[in-house]
Amino acid sequence: SQLSLIDLNYVSTTVPKMTFNYLLWNKSISFIGCAVQSFFFVTLAGTEGLLLACMAYDRYVAICFPLHYPTRMNKRVCVLMIAGSWITGAGNSSAHTAYILHIPYCRSRTINHFFCDIPAMMTLACIDTWVYECTVFASTIFLLVLPFIAIVCSYGRVLLAILRMRSAAGRKKAYWTCSTHLTVVTLFYAPFAYTYLRSRSLRSPTEDMILAVFYIILTPVLNP
Repeated sequence: SQLSLIDLNYVSTTVPKMTFNYLLWNKSISFIGCAVQSFFFVTLAGTEGLLLACMAYDRYVAICFPLHYPTRMNKRVCVLMIAGSWITGAGNSSAHTAYILHIPYCRSRTINHFFCDIPAMMTLACIDTWVYECTVFASTIFLLVLPFIAIVCSYGRVLLAILRMRSAAGRKKAYWTCSTHLTVVTLFYAPFAYTYLRSRSLRSPTEDMILAVFYIILTPVLNP
């Protein structure tokens, strides 16, 4: 339910405005509107990155330790995981949004993207943003790379547990549950991390826009 809520809001921060711009040829957004869009986008993206890791842990416990599941994944643990994901995502986004609101922009105000993406906005700054780019790199490692590694490790254990199952129906159900989740996870993490871990000199606006389609539009669409 939390993932559905995130995906619904996540796609709503960018796609309606993007569609409006393309249909009416009014490709503009106010500075405050851009900051608001960026804040909600980064909040929801960071929260989803952590929440997907929590869901992987949930599946890991359910399949590898089924008898311990009611105690390991009780209501209190679930609430703490959800709250922790939202608070971390919002805190990270607040820091990044505050920075982009206060840096001077003295070049063209044309953002070479279909939404207010932080890396695209950084190219318009007239100060050296090297230190800030390091913070973006650190945030990406913490919110995307580390959770993805945790997910891969948990699914490695899950795969071993599935192979030991005697029931063919149980194996099939476990494979189906895990494979769908892992597919969505890969489509979300891989393009996102690839975009945000590259330095500004290595980025291509066209490539960034193509990759953004995967983690902005395709991933929420795949959520049943």
